[in-house]
Amino acid sequence: MNSRAGFVALIGEPNVGKSTLLNWMVGAKVSIVTHKVQTTRARIRGVALQGESQIVFVDTPGIFRPKRRLDRAMVKSAWGGAADADFTVFLVEAHRGMTEGVEAIIEALKNLPKTIQIVLAINKIDRVHAEELLALTKLMNEAFQFAETFLISAEKGHGCQSLKSWLAGKLPQGPWLYPEDQIADLPLRMLAAETTREKLTLRLHQELPYQLTVETDAWEERKDGSCKIDQLIYVMRDGHKGIVLGKGGETIKAVSTQARAELESFLRRRVHLFLQVKVRPNWLEEKERYVEMGLEFRDGNT
Repeated sequence: MNSRAGFVALIGEPNVGKSTLLNWMVGAKVSIVTHKVQTTRARIRGVALQGESQIVFVDTPGIFRPKRRLDRAMVKSAWGGAADADFTVFLVEAHRGMTEGVEAIIEALKNLPKTIQIVLAINKIDRVHAEELLALTKLMNEAFQFAETFLISAEKGHGCQSLKSWLAGKLPQGPWLYPEDQIADLPLRMLAAETTREKLTLRLHQELPYQLTVETDAWEERKDGSCKIDQLIYVMRDGHKGIVLGKGGETIKAVSTQARAELESFLRRRVHLFLQVKVRPNWLEEKERYVEMGLEFRDGNT
């Protein structure tokens, strides 16, 4: 048996390019990508093929100092993804270097099982000079013994193929874990909700995106091959509802149009998308919202 398969977790601080790298590896958009930090909330699996190897990439929420219940659930999900993987790729931004957050993650990496190999990927290399890049590479490898170091630009694809090929050759031998044509291990209902949330995040430049969530309320398959998707956008205050709707409903209409177009491209069929905005002041404290996002809900501050 020459086939290989395994899990590779992507970890790092918020907004270091994990989702961009995942989408590049898979060759399709399976994870939300915006200019905002902390956009990935749940662990999202993207399935990539390289020769006879099937690499299941796990895009985790960015690791940061959690304050709210949602933050704590996201960070717990990130470390859970790393602990469950065959390999962990630790992404850092070349231009930011060794931040306090990076140092904290390195210390935490030392507590992972020794069976997990940690790979360093220095991203956004086009933003710094070669001398700075070499200095950061040396500094990082002195702080932790990485299995390998790769210099990449996830946005432009530089160095990504080298990383993909290296991982493919190191995965455990065994049968593939997913069908050949499957690119994501994510329910379509959640994928649809994440698509709409991305469009909202891109459209709204206030802090509002962190205080809203999107859920797919209903999914109806129609006889003509199309599907009808009903989604609920939960916000915390009446004022937020007005922002999401926009003057004359222009914001919600634009978001719906953009999300529908992307879903039609992904699903390769016609989509009827209906969005409704509801005020739900305590959605951040409701267990059902966490279950919908695939996160663990825990009582108290644990």
